[in-house]
Amino acid sequence: MELRQLRYFVSIVRARSFSRAAAELGVVTSALSQQISRLEGELATRLLQRTSTGVVPTDAGLAFWRQAQLALRHADDAVLAAQQARLSGHVSVGLAPTTATVLGLPLMQAMRERYPDVRLHLVESLSGDLAGMLNARQIDLAVLFRADAARRWSVTPLLDERLFVIGARSLGLPSTARTRLARVAGLPLVLPSSAHDLRSVVDAAFARARRAPTVVAEIDGLAMLMGAVAAGLAATIQPGAAASLLPDGDFAVVEIGDADVRRPNLLASLSDDELSPAGLAARVVMAEVARTLVRAGRWAGGSLHEG
Repeated sequence: MELRQLRYFVSIVRARSFSRAAAELGVVTSALSQQISRLEGELATRLLQRTSTGVVPTDAGLAFWRQAQLALRHADDAVLAAQQARLSGHVSVGLAPTTATVLGLPLMQAMRERYPDVRLHLVESLSGDLAGMLNARQIDLAVLFRADAARRWSVTPLLDERLFVIGARSLGLPSTARTRLARVAGLPLVLPSSAHDLRSVVDAAFARARRAPTVVAEIDGLAMLMGAVAAGLAATIQPGAAASLLPDGDFAVVEIGDADVRRPNLLASLSDDELSPAGLAARVVMAEVARTLVRAGRWAGGSLHEG
């Protein structure tokens, strides 16, 4: 006996018609009739009787109908309980500083709303350090910019970020919304060191443009780097989210329009067989939150990965 057969039987009794019940259930009448015949055969008794006005249950059918309704309610309650069961556990998520600026708080809010019993541990560090932590199983998930060191990871392209030249207007930044990389080569720049994936992206872009950046300082901490920019000491090239660390003032945030000046964001995690249920849930939430931020225009320079 199957739950499907119970649902079919209850629907027929309620509708008092095979054809009306079939229409409500979205099945053909012959399939419905076949299932009821199998049910009656299994019970070795007639459950339904056809009359000139429709279909009515026999005495045995009426008794079966009462218990079938109860069984279906219990089955529906079981499904609802499973769906509403609170997932628990903990999950560790690694984010680079600029990524944490835009994704960190929305991720925390979404996880609290959907999985209040999951304890979220956020780790802010360089992308390269996060890759090492993922390989060492010290974190479960991370947004990375390269996956060269992947060891049995699950890696999904998440989005691409455009880069911006950010700085005080007094330094002579372009007054347009977009510019070419060649036009900012002469600006004094403060950039992260070569330990950062971002620096590799910027250096490669300047090389393709056949220009050399004017680097006056290297700072590996985002807060200190943007402090130098806020003080007017130099401009920088960063994802748009970094501009949120600037105080109010006369600053320019100009998108670099060169087609190849972008940073890929990859959602990396332990392999599915290693990831806990809480980790699997958090991975889905991270991807959904990131896409929502991009579509809502809240991830400056972000574009969803296509293909």
